[in-house]
Amino acid sequence: MKDSMKGTLFDLDGKTAIITGASRGIGEAIARRLAQHGANVVVSSRKLEPCQDVANSINEDRGRDCAFAVACNISHKEHLQNLVDETNQKFGDVDILICNAAVNPAYGPSKDITEEQIDKIFNCNIKANHLLAHMVLPQMQKNKDGAIVIISSISAFVGNKGIGMYGVSKAADLQMARNLAVEYGGDNIRANCIAPGIVKTYFAEALWKDPATEKFVASQLPLKRLGEPDDIAGAAVFLASPAGRWMTGQHITIDGGTLIGVGGM
Repeated sequence: MKDSMKGTLFDLDGKTAIITGASRGIGEAIARRLAQHGANVVVSSRKLEPCQDVANSINEDRGRDCAFAVACNISHKEHLQNLVDETNQKFGDVDILICNAAVNPAYGPSKDITEEQIDKIFNCNIKANHLLAHMVLPQMQKNKDGAIVIISSISAFVGNKGIGMYGVSKAADLQMARNLAVEYGGDNIRANCIAPGIVKTYFAEALWKDPATEKFVASQLPLKRLGEPDDIAGAAVFLASPAGRWMTGQHITIDGGTLIGVGGM
C-alpha cells in the first residue's frame, strides 16, 4: 500500500495547522477538531487573551501541548509573517492553513459603502489570505504536501442588498483557491474553500440573537435550523486530511440547504 494510503483517512497526527480567526465561532471549532484528529494547532486572532483561553482549553481536552496562541491582525503583513514565524518556532513547518478570519464593516446598499470600507474588506478578506498562503507555501513545497482551506460564504453565489461587497470578496476567495490549486498542485498542495450559510456566530448574531428572528430565518431553510460552528469543522478536517487528498480547487457548500431551497437566499 502506498504511503499516502497508510493510517486512517482523517489522521492528522504530526501535522501543524494555522487557523486565523480562531478565538471563537467557526475558527475555534475547526481548531478543536483538527487537534482532536492529531494536529498541532495555532489559534490566532487579533487579541491574545481569548486565543490563549481557547489554546489552554484544547490542551486540557487533548492532554497534550498541541495548541499555541498567537495574536495577529490580518490587515498587517508583519503580523502575518510573525504568525508564521512563531508557528515555525513552536511546531515546525506549516502543513495546513485555514484562512477563516474576515470582516464586513459595511451593511446596506452598495452606493453607500466608503472607499475605506472597501479597502478594509479587500485587505482582510482577500489580500491577507493571499499573503499568508504565500508565506507558508514554500514550506509545503519543500515537504511536497499541504492543504490550504479558505472559508468563503454562500454570499459568493448570490446578490445581496446588504452585504454585497463582502460577497464580492468571498467570490474572490473561490478564485484564489482555484488559482493556488493550479499553481501548486504539482507539489501535492491542495487549495479549497468552504462556503458556510448562516451559522450561529458573533458575525451573524443579528439573524439569531432574537429567538423570534432565528425561528423565522430557520423556517426558510430545508433543514429548519441555523448552522452551528461545529457543522463547518468536519469539512475542514476532511479537506486537511488524507481523506481529501484528491480534492483541490473546489468548494464545499454547507448551508442547511439554503441555496437549494425555494427562492435561495
